Amino acid sequence: MANDAMGNQSSLNAQYLTFDLAGEMYGVEILKVQEIRGWEKVRKIPSTPDYVKGALNLRGEVVPIVDLRVRFAMESSEFTPVTVVIVLCVESKQGANIIGIVADSVSDVLDIKLADIKEKPNLGSKIDTQYMRGIYVYKQNMIMLLDVDKLLNPDEFEGIPGLL
Repeated sequence: MANDAMGNQSSLNAQYLTFDLAGEMYGVEILKVQEIRGWEKVRKIPSTPDYVKGALNLRGEVVPIVDLRVRFAMESSEFTPVTVVIVLCVESKQGANIIGIVADSVSDVLDIKLADIKEKPNLGSKIDTQYMRGIYVYKQNMIMLLDVDKLLNPDEFEGIPGLL
């Protein structure tokens, strides 16, 4: 409403889908999200990095599924009925690719003013901040906003049989 009164402020906003991973909140740009699915068993693919759980057949397309807990060197956890796969469209030099990420649960879609996104901090070796866009503080919680094009770079999957 304040945006309407101030004119065209909507171009300075972005929407993020937020999700929980090991008790921490993360966000990805909503425009990158194709769909959200409940966890289902994936087809294991040999010779893939440990963070690639396998692949799903999504309406005839082979979609690699990445476990962010493993990717971020977090403690693993059993998948539960609220575990989800967030299917994302990732851009690379070769074009668009569809990749899924496993999250403990989905939270909200937030409309975030770009000016309210804080610079990404130096978090040491726990999380490589090159994958972060920045941090947003929402109701006393910090949400790490991810850059999925860097985090899920399809070039990493090149040469793996059955993927991309």
